[in-house]
Amino acid sequence: MRAVVLTAHGGPETVEYVTDHPDPAPGPGEVLVRIGACSLNYHDVFTRRGMPGIKVPLPVVPGLDIAGEVAALAPDVSGVEPGARVLLDPIYPGVGLMGEMRDGGLAEYCVASTRQLIPIPDEVSFAEAAALPVAYGTAHRMLTANGPIEAGQTVLILGASGGVGTAAVMIAKLAGAEIIAAAGSAKKLARLKALGADHLINYNETDFVREVQARYGRPQRRSYEGGVDVVVNYTGGDTWVPSLRVLKRGGRMLVCGATAGFAPTEDLRYIWTFELKILGSNSWTRGDLERLLQLAATRRLVPVIDRIVPLSEARAAISLLEDRAVFGKIVVAP
Repeated sequence: MRAVVLTAHGGPETVEYVTDHPDPAPGPGEVLVRIGACSLNYHDVFTRRGMPGIKVPLPVVPGLDIAGEVAALAPDVSGVEPGARVLLDPIYPGVGLMGEMRDGGLAEYCVASTRQLIPIPDEVSFAEAAALPVAYGTAHRMLTANGPIEAGQTVLILGASGGVGTAAVMIAKLAGAEIIAAAGSAKKLARLKALGADHLINYNETDFVREVQARYGRPQRRSYEGGVDVVVNYTGGDTWVPSLRVLKRGGRMLVCGATAGFAPTEDLRYIWTFELKILGSNSWTRGDLERLLQLAATRRLVPVIDRIVPLSEARAAISLLEDRAVFGKIVVAP
């Protein structure tokens, strides 16, 4: 079959498009999935580069977010019909992430456990379903279970034009929050406005701390005046301490990643002075994915897809994501 294979850790040259990759076959408790769409995540960039402490069994087919139809069943599998439209929970039970610990979605077929299968409503396309798990599932859990965001709160979303960012904008809007979206270009900000952002900050042209404090005031030590209720920060790096400076007393920083660096400079004074809460959020639950599919089916939340590319362009698509030249999700359709 045709597939994209990561042969070593490093730059784009380590990702190869091949036309003779071995066809997979389902083992006990598994199904063969004909892949309709696979969306990319920044995790695919990290997998290509190599991550400290994570040993990826190379070669591997990347791609975590997979939607398609059941093509064949192992002999012991029942209760699943060939042709069923399914979204895969990216975590293969007891093993780890698809596209990292097992072959993933940048291919014509993959094998999955029956425990990963989630039915796709007829109203949701393969591309839309594939856009959901990692980015939208993470954002949904972060903002509804671990946050949670409430109506009337002020929420600053950094990196708002990415997959998690655009999802966070829409989910926070559904919750009734007032949203300040930060991104790096006027074009991206205009699209964020269309998604529901109330206020916009171009962090390549202005200091987001100054902009937020000009609108909401400086946080006060002895009262709950000034600042915003919540900052969504999945970038880390140089944005970490500035994010602390815009939170009101008792405010919350929601963290689900560190795409700009996991070991930022810290300033503990803000945390104790303003009684701040740093809340981590890790991945998603099956319930998050089922809820997102329902929202997509009713069109209350439509995943933002920048473009859909063929399998032969997957290597370039990963580089586009790495260069942050994407708004929302980029999807590969075998």
